Amino acid sequence: MIGVTGATGQLGGRIARRLAASGVPQRLIVRDPARAPELPGAEVAQAAYGEHAALLNALDGVDTLLLLSATESADRVSLHKATVDAAVAAGVRRIVYTSFVGASPSATFTFARDHWHTEEHVRGTGVDFTFLRDNLYLDFVPGFVGEDGVIRGPAGDGRVAAVSRDDVADVAAAVLVSEAHSGMTYDLTGPSAFTLTEAATLLTEAQGRPVRYEPETLDEAYRSREGYGAPPWEVAGWVTSYAAIASGELSAVSSAVEDLTGHPPISLANYLAKT
Repeated sequence: MIGVTGATGQLGGRIARRLAASGVPQRLIVRDPARAPELPGAEVAQAAYGEHAALLNALDGVDTLLLLSATESADRVSLHKATVDAAVAAGVRRIVYTSFVGASPSATFTFARDHWHTEEHVRGTGVDFTFLRDNLYLDFVPGFVGEDGVIRGPAGDGRVAAVSRDDVADVAAAVLVSEAHSGMTYDLTGPSAFTLTEAATLLTEAQGRPVRYEPETLDEAYRSREGYGAPPWEVAGWVTSYAAIASGELSAVSSAVEDLTGHPPISLANYLAKT
Protein backbone atom coordinates (compact mmCIF):
# COMPACT_ATOMS: atom_id res chain seq x y z
CA MET A 1 0.00 0.00 0.00
CA ILE A 2 1.29 3.43 -0.99
CA GLY A 3 0.23 6.45 1.02
CA VAL A 4 -0.02 9.73 -0.90
CA THR A 5 -0.12 13.10 0.82
CA GLY A 6 -1.14 16.29 -0.94
CA ALA A 7 -3.47 14.48 -3.36
CA THR A 8 -5.78 17.51 -3.51
CA GLY A 9 -2.93 19.66 -4.84
CA GLN A 10 -1.35 20.14 -8.24
CA LEU A 11 1.60 17.77 -7.81
CA GLY A 12 0.06 15.21 -5.48
CA GLY A 13 -3.02 14.94 -7.67
CA ARG A 14 -0.87 14.28 -10.71
CA ILE A 15 1.02 11.52 -8.92
CA ALA A 16 -2.15 9.92 -7.55
CA ARG A 17 -3.71 9.85 -11.02
CA ARG A 18 -0.63 8.19 -12.48
CA LEU A 19 -0.63 5.52 -9.78
CA ALA A 20 -4.34 4.87 -10.32
CA ALA A 21 -3.83 4.55 -14.08
CA SER A 22 -1.21 1.88 -13.38
CA GLY A 23 -3.55 -0.04 -11.09
CA VAL A 24 -1.50 0.64 -7.97
CA PRO A 25 -3.42 0.52 -4.65
CA GLN A 26 -3.02 3.76 -2.73
CA ARG A 27 -4.39 5.65 0.23
CA LEU A 28 -4.91 9.37 -0.20
CA ILE A 29 -4.13 11.17 3.05
CA VAL A 30 -5.93 14.50 2.97
CA ARG A 31 -7.19 17.17 5.33
CA ASP A 32 -10.59 17.38 3.62
CA PRO A 33 -11.92 14.07 2.25
CA ALA A 34 -14.58 15.96 0.27
CA ARG A 35 -11.80 17.40 -1.90
CA ALA A 36 -10.02 14.09 -2.52
CA PRO A 37 -10.02 12.94 -6.15
CA GLU A 38 -12.12 9.86 -6.90
CA LEU A 39 -9.68 7.35 -8.33
CA PRO A 40 -9.94 3.59 -8.95
CA GLY A 41 -8.07 1.58 -6.33
CA ALA A 42 -7.71 4.56 -4.00
CA GLU A 43 -8.82 4.76 -0.39
CA VAL A 44 -9.18 8.08 1.43
CA ALA A 45 -8.03 8.81 4.99
CA GLN A 46 -8.31 12.08 6.87
CA ALA A 47 -5.22 13.56 8.53
CA ALA A 48 -3.19 16.76 8.36
CA TYR A 49 0.56 17.14 8.71
CA GLY A 50 1.56 17.05 12.35
CA GLU A 51 -1.65 15.40 13.61
CA HIS A 52 -0.06 12.41 15.30
CA ALA A 53 -3.12 10.36 16.25
CA ALA A 54 -4.89 10.95 12.95
CA LEU A 55 -1.73 10.11 11.01
CA LEU A 56 -1.26 6.87 12.95
CA ASN A 57 -4.72 5.79 11.85
CA ALA A 58 -4.34 7.05 8.29
CA LEU A 59 -0.97 5.37 7.80
CA ASP A 60 -1.86 2.00 9.32
CA GLY A 61 -0.92 -0.62 6.74
CA VAL A 62 0.97 1.83 4.49
CA ASP A 63 4.35 0.49 3.36
CA THR A 64 5.62 3.45 1.31
CA LEU A 65 4.69 7.06 1.96
CA LEU A 66 4.90 9.87 -0.57
CA LEU A 67 5.56 12.89 1.62
CA LEU A 68 4.96 16.03 -0.39
CA SER A 69 6.53 19.05 1.22
CA ALA A 70 3.93 21.10 3.04
CA THR A 71 2.86 24.55 1.98
CA GLU A 72 5.49 27.08 3.04
CA SER A 73 4.92 28.28 6.59
CA ALA A 74 6.89 29.43 9.60
CA ASP A 75 6.56 25.99 11.19
CA ARG A 76 6.90 23.81 8.09
CA VAL A 77 9.95 21.91 9.34
CA SER A 78 8.26 20.98 12.62
CA LEU A 79 5.18 19.78 10.71
CA HIS A 80 7.40 17.66 8.46
CA LYS A 81 9.26 16.17 11.41
CA ALA A 82 6.07 15.33 13.28
CA THR A 83 4.61 13.69 10.18
CA VAL A 84 7.76 11.64 9.61
CA ASP A 85 7.72 10.51 13.24
CA ALA A 86 4.08 9.45 12.96
CA ALA A 87 4.83 7.54 9.76
CA VAL A 88 7.67 5.63 11.40
CA ALA A 89 5.50 4.89 14.43
CA ALA A 90 2.75 3.59 12.12
CA GLY A 91 5.17 1.14 10.50
CA VAL A 92 5.89 2.90 7.22
CA ARG A 93 9.02 1.30 5.73
CA ARG A 94 9.98 3.90 3.13
CA ILE A 95 9.44 7.62 2.66
CA VAL A 96 9.69 9.29 -0.75
CA TYR A 97 10.07 13.01 -0.04
CA THR A 98 9.81 15.90 -2.49
CA SER A 99 12.76 18.10 -1.62
CA PHE A 100 14.61 20.87 -3.47
CA VAL A 101 17.84 21.01 -5.45
CA GLY A 102 20.80 22.20 -3.43
CA ALA A 103 19.05 21.59 -0.13
CA SER A 104 21.54 22.53 2.58
CA PRO A 105 21.67 24.53 5.81
CA SER A 106 23.40 27.36 3.95
CA ALA A 107 21.35 27.38 0.73
CA THR A 108 20.65 30.85 -0.67
CA PHE A 109 16.99 29.96 -1.14
CA THR A 110 15.69 29.97 2.42
CA PHE A 111 13.01 27.34 1.77
CA ALA A 112 15.73 24.95 0.55
CA ARG A 113 17.08 25.04 4.10
CA ASP A 114 13.71 23.69 5.31
CA HIS A 115 14.12 20.76 2.94
CA TRP A 116 17.60 19.99 4.23
CA HIS A 117 16.38 19.89 7.84
CA THR A 118 13.55 17.56 6.78
CA GLU A 119 15.92 15.28 4.88
CA GLU A 120 18.22 15.08 7.89
CA HIS A 121 15.32 14.16 10.13
CA VAL A 122 14.22 11.39 7.77
CA ARG A 123 17.78 10.04 7.68
CA GLY A 124 17.95 10.12 11.46
CA THR A 125 14.90 7.88 11.89
CA GLY A 126 16.60 5.01 10.06
CA VAL A 127 13.63 4.54 7.72
CA ASP A 128 14.33 3.77 4.07
CA PHE A 129 14.04 6.86 1.88
CA THR A 130 14.27 8.37 -1.57
CA PHE A 131 14.63 12.14 -1.97
CA LEU A 132 13.37 13.86 -5.11
CA ARG A 133 15.09 17.23 -5.22
CA ASP A 134 13.00 19.31 -7.61
CA ASN A 135 14.24 22.46 -9.28
CA LEU A 136 11.87 25.41 -9.58
CA TYR A 137 8.72 24.46 -11.48
CA LEU A 138 8.36 25.48 -15.11
CA ASP A 139 4.69 25.89 -14.28
CA PHE A 140 5.54 28.96 -12.18
CA VAL A 141 7.55 30.82 -14.82
CA PRO A 142 4.57 32.55 -16.52
CA GLY A 143 3.57 33.79 -13.07
CA PHE A 144 6.85 35.67 -12.73
CA VAL A 145 5.48 38.25 -15.17
CA GLY A 146 3.85 41.32 -13.66
CA GLU A 147 0.74 42.97 -15.06
CA ASP A 148 3.01 45.38 -16.91
CA GLY A 149 4.75 42.54 -18.78
CA VAL A 150 7.93 42.74 -16.70
CA ILE A 151 9.74 40.04 -14.73
CA ARG A 152 11.52 41.68 -11.79
CA GLY A 153 13.87 39.94 -9.42
CA PRO A 154 17.48 39.74 -8.23
CA ALA A 155 18.39 36.82 -10.52
CA GLY A 156 21.11 38.65 -12.46
CA ASP A 157 22.29 36.65 -15.44
CA GLY A 158 21.99 33.35 -13.57
CA ARG A 159 20.40 30.27 -15.06
CA VAL A 160 17.67 27.99 -13.75
CA ALA A 161 17.08 24.40 -14.89
CA ALA A 162 13.36 24.50 -14.11
CA VAL A 163 11.34 21.28 -14.35
CA SER A 164 7.65 20.70 -15.05
CA ARG A 165 5.34 19.25 -12.43
CA ASP A 166 4.26 16.63 -14.97
CA ASP A 167 7.85 15.37 -15.21
CA VAL A 168 8.22 15.32 -11.43
CA ALA A 169 4.97 13.36 -11.19
CA ASP A 170 6.21 10.83 -13.74
CA VAL A 171 9.40 10.33 -11.73
CA ALA A 172 7.57 10.02 -8.42
CA ALA A 173 5.12 7.46 -9.80
CA ALA A 174 8.00 5.37 -11.13
CA VAL A 175 10.04 5.60 -7.93
CA LEU A 176 7.12 4.77 -5.64
CA VAL A 177 6.50 1.37 -7.23
CA SER A 178 10.15 0.27 -7.36
CA GLU A 179 12.48 -0.98 -4.65
CA ALA A 180 15.51 0.07 -6.71
CA HIS A 181 15.83 3.58 -5.27
CA SER A 182 16.68 2.89 -1.63
CA GLY A 183 18.76 5.68 -0.12
CA MET A 184 18.92 7.59 -3.41
CA THR A 185 18.71 11.35 -3.94
CA TYR A 186 17.74 12.57 -7.41
CA ASP A 187 17.98 16.12 -8.75
CA LEU A 188 15.01 16.67 -11.06
CA THR A 189 15.54 19.35 -13.70
CA GLY A 190 14.45 20.36 -17.15
CA PRO A 191 16.58 19.66 -20.25
CA SER A 192 18.47 22.96 -20.06
CA ALA A 193 19.09 25.98 -17.86
CA PHE A 194 17.88 29.39 -19.01
CA THR A 195 18.22 33.00 -17.88
CA LEU A 196 15.16 35.08 -17.09
CA THR A 197 16.00 37.21 -20.12
CA GLU A 198 15.72 34.08 -22.27
CA ALA A 199 12.50 33.15 -20.48
CA ALA A 200 11.09 36.60 -21.27
CA THR A 201 11.85 36.10 -24.95
CA LEU A 202 10.04 32.76 -25.00
CA LEU A 203 7.10 34.22 -23.08
CA THR A 204 6.88 37.06 -25.58
CA GLU A 205 6.65 34.57 -28.44
CA ALA A 206 4.15 32.34 -26.64
CA GLN A 207 1.85 35.04 -25.28
CA GLY A 208 1.95 37.47 -28.17
CA ARG A 209 2.74 40.43 -25.93
CA PRO A 210 6.09 41.96 -24.99
CA VAL A 211 7.69 40.51 -21.88
CA ARG A 212 11.05 41.65 -20.55
CA TYR A 213 13.26 40.99 -17.55
CA GLU A 214 14.50 43.80 -15.31
CA PRO A 215 17.11 42.75 -12.72
CA GLU A 216 16.66 44.09 -9.20
CA THR A 217 19.16 44.41 -6.39
CA LEU A 218 18.39 42.47 -3.22
CA ASP A 219 17.39 45.70 -1.46
CA GLU A 220 15.06 46.65 -4.30
CA ALA A 221 13.51 43.18 -4.28
CA TYR A 222 12.82 43.25 -0.55
CA ARG A 223 11.32 46.75 -0.74
CA SER A 224 9.11 45.93 -3.72
CA ARG A 225 7.69 42.84 -2.02
CA GLU A 226 7.27 44.13 1.50
CA GLY A 227 4.27 46.09 0.27
CA TYR A 228 2.24 42.89 -0.02
CA GLY A 229 2.00 42.59 3.76
CA ALA A 230 3.41 39.06 3.86
CA PRO A 231 5.40 37.92 6.90
CA PRO A 232 9.19 38.37 6.73
CA TRP A 233 9.92 34.65 6.28
CA GLU A 234 7.66 34.56 3.21
CA VAL A 235 9.17 37.69 1.67
CA ALA A 236 12.63 36.19 2.21
CA GLY A 237 11.55 33.05 0.38
CA TRP A 238 10.26 35.04 -2.60
CA VAL A 239 13.41 37.13 -2.87
CA THR A 240 15.94 34.37 -2.29
CA SER A 241 14.39 32.15 -4.96
CA TYR A 242 15.66 34.71 -7.47
CA ALA A 243 18.94 35.16 -5.59
CA ALA A 244 19.53 31.40 -5.84
CA ILE A 245 19.28 31.72 -9.62
CA ALA A 246 21.86 34.51 -9.54
CA SER A 247 24.23 32.42 -7.40
CA GLY A 248 24.18 29.52 -9.88
CA GLU A 249 22.70 27.09 -7.34
CA LEU A 250 19.80 26.20 -9.66
CA SER A 251 21.74 25.94 -12.92
CA ALA A 252 22.93 22.31 -12.96
CA VAL A 253 21.10 20.07 -15.45
CA SER A 254 20.45 16.45 -14.48
CA SER A 255 19.53 13.43 -16.60
CA ALA A 256 17.42 11.97 -13.79
CA VAL A 257 14.01 12.60 -15.38
CA GLU A 258 14.92 10.70 -18.53
CA ASP A 259 16.85 8.05 -16.61
CA LEU A 260 13.87 7.30 -14.37
CA THR A 261 10.97 7.72 -16.80
CA GLY A 262 12.44 6.84 -20.19
CA HIS A 263 11.43 10.16 -21.72
CA PRO A 264 13.24 13.51 -21.80
CA PRO A 265 11.93 16.35 -19.63
CA ILE A 266 9.89 19.08 -21.28
CA SER A 267 11.57 22.38 -22.11
CA LEU A 268 10.21 25.82 -21.31
CA ALA A 269 9.46 26.46 -24.99
CA ASN A 270 7.48 23.23 -25.31
CA TYR A 271 5.73 23.81 -21.98
CA LEU A 272 4.57 27.26 -23.09
CA ALA A 273 3.41 25.88 -26.43
CA LYS A 274 1.14 23.40 -24.60
CA THR A 275 -0.42 25.90 -22.21
